Amino acid sequence: MHVRLNPPLWRHDAYTLRKLVAALQKTLNQLIAQRILTQDSTVVDLGAGDAPYRPLFLPHCRRYLACDLAEGPGIDIVFKPGQPLELESGSADCVVSFQVLEHVWDLDAYLGECLRLLAPDGRLILSTHGTWLYHPHPTDYRRWTPDGLRKELEVRGFDVLEMRPAVGPLACTTQFRTLAYHHLLSRLGPPGRLVAAALCSIMYGRMWIEDKCTPIIQHETNSAIFMVTARPRSSTIRTPS
Repeated sequence: MHVRLNPPLWRHDAYTLRKLVAALQKTLNQLIAQRILTQDSTVVDLGAGDAPYRPLFLPHCRRYLACDLAEGPGIDIVFKPGQPLELESGSADCVVSFQVLEHVWDLDAYLGECLRLLAPDGRLILSTHGTWLYHPHPTDYRRWTPDGLRKELEVRGFDVLEMRPAVGPLACTTQFRTLAYHHLLSRLGPPGRLVAAALCSIMYGRMWIEDKCTPIIQHETNSAIFMVTARPRSSTIRTPS
């Protein structure tokens, strides 16, 4: 199992990763219940990396195509920025994008390709950061408010159906401190790493409590991650493949 699916409590970013998986699982359950995702479905992961969330989808689809800019283990399609994938328009029942959008400069090209690939009643499942530290991979361009993220999608031909927040503002500040402590202590050799693991476990509990204490409106507007479900607007015209 990929570590992102079930990270140990002593991992420095375990709380955030687990909240992301929980948000994705709720979204996935909806797609299955609505028959958007079936055993005949095709899922395209656009910017897959090592495709950590593939195991969640595989039992519920026919094909899961991992696409990225570079070859690697498990990558099915390599593409170039700004160029369409070698897939037919409307061939995907679901396009997924996990923690990619903040690293993309040309949003028109990227979201335009998501739109082109989707079937008329398909779904875009996209997660990105509301608040987070700078983390180039290889670059890092943006953060979003919920309103800004919704608008970015709407002006590019999508209707946003749902936006799930993950990791509220109180927990997020603790997460940032946890990352800093882990980085510092890990430089002190095995004893430092042991202390870091213990501290990360304590901070995990603190983040859990802080999220429980945070008002819903603050979660919805100031979270570290937003998980969006969107569909192509019915009037959107796609470029033929």
